[in-house]
Order: sequence, then structure tokens, then C-alpha cells
Amino acid sequence: MPGREKEKRGSEERGLEEGELAEGELAAKEIKNRGSEKNDSRPPARRPSATPAQTLSAMDHLIATSMVSQHEMAQRLGLNAGDLTCFGFVLEAGEHLLTAGDLATRAHVTTGAVTGIVNRLERAGYVTRRPDPSDRRRVRIAAVPAAVARVTALYGPYYARLNEQFNDYSPAEIAVLNDWFTRTGKLMSDYLEELRQNATP
Repeated sequence: MPGREKEKRGSEERGLEEGELAEGELAAKEIKNRGSEKNDSRPPARRPSATPAQTLSAMDHLIATSMVSQHEMAQRLGLNAGDLTCFGFVLEAGEHLLTAGDLATRAHVTTGAVTGIVNRLERAGYVTRRPDPSDRRRVRIAAVPAAVARVTALYGPYYARLNEQFNDYSPAEIAVLNDWFTRTGKLMSDYLEELRQNATP
């Protein structure tokens, strides 16, 4: 029957889209999971003491190196650093697809600016727009599996080395690192928002 055939084709297409999304999400997770096996029996290493000033200096150097690396990685992928960062937020969201507003909030940009970012990512073959099932007037942003694979191939070896480095730290030390990064990320976001509010006439 024509109605049932149409319904069957629609189900098959939805299944393909869900399969592609699952494949892309899995590939994205592999970037950070490679080499994550940890030997918990290894005793904590003896580390040299450090002052807050020395630690902040090390952080500043890490951020500077990360910024340079992000620009080079983006060039290799045919993107700019800002667009690559936004693609990272799309990957992080996984199956919970972001709206343009969600992405703007995460990237700390205006909704007008994020429209240009999504347009560029779509033209470059990194994302697609999909109608929101609960509100057809709204669209959500999905990563293209082939693009996820390209990013995974580039970043995978780097994250594997990071995970290997975690093997030098005890679970308690990793918990401290996680607490520091989480709290510092929020502090940075709050300070950025404060600067923007103070700059508003």
C-alpha cells in the first residue's frame, strides 16, 4: 500500500540518520578515550613544589601554546579557530543536538554571529541543520560523520598522549586537576560576562 511504503521509507531514512549520528558521536568520544586505561596500582610520583605564581605562569604558557595549536589545527581542517571551537561544542553535545542559541551561549557570541559560524561550518561540510521534532520552526545543529572522522584522525593521537600522561597521576590527583579546570573555566566565563556587562553603555 502506498501509505505503508511511504511510512517504511521514512522509518528507514530516520534509522540511517540516527545511525550516522551514533557513528559520529562514537568517533568523537574516541578522541578523548584513546589510551585512557589507567594503572591505579602505580604509586603517586614525587613532584617538585610550586607556588601559585609558578602554577599560574605554567597555565599561561599552556593557554598560549593551546591557542597557537588550535589555529594550526583549524588551518589543517580548512576552518578558522573560532569555527573549530564551535564545532567542538557540537561534538560535545552528542545526540542532544544544539540550537543556534545554545551554541551562541557556549561560545559567548551573539546569535547573529553564531548564524555566520553555522553557515560557514555547513558550507565546509562539518554540520547540517535539522528540524527540531518538538518545534518545526526551530532547527538543531548536527555534526557530519565524515567531518567527525577527520577531526578524530587529527586530534586522536594528541588525546591518546594526554590520557597516557594521566597514568602518572593518582585518582586523587586527577580529581584535583578536574576540580581546578572546572572551577577555573567557570571563573573565566563569569569574568568574561562581567567585562561585557561593564562595557555596555
